[in-house]
Amino acid sequence: MTGYYEKQAGIYRARNGVFLGVCKGIAEYFDLSVFWVRLALVIVFIFSGFWPVIGIYLVAAFFMKPKPVKPVESEEEREFYDSYVHSPKTAAQRLRKKFEELERRIRRMEDKVTGREYEWERRFRS
Repeated sequence: MTGYYEKQAGIYRARNGVFLGVCKGIAEYFDLSVFWVRLALVIVFIFSGFWPVIGIYLVAAFFMKPKPVKPVESEEEREFYDSYVHSPKTAAQRLRKKFEELERRIRRMEDKVTGREYEWERRFRS
């Protein structure tokens, strides 16, 4: 199931590539050897000149998202990762909201467990 989400989302830059991970990311996406992708890049570099290839490479590095550290396993994780890559501030706000909601739930549970009514119910059941 992991492979489905990774292929559907597009090409990622590899985190452990030689220079920005573009060639390795392309090789992983198309299931090719990194050697052949790099060789093709060098051949295009030799025949087209310095600036076009370097420019395209840097633009690709800028627009390709870095590969997630942990493989994405669900659509919810995919949405969070995409939101984080595009806007870390928004992703942090979403996390903060989720943790505040969890904290409220925990407080309600603590109030219930530490209240006098809970103690009486527990004694009554014993």
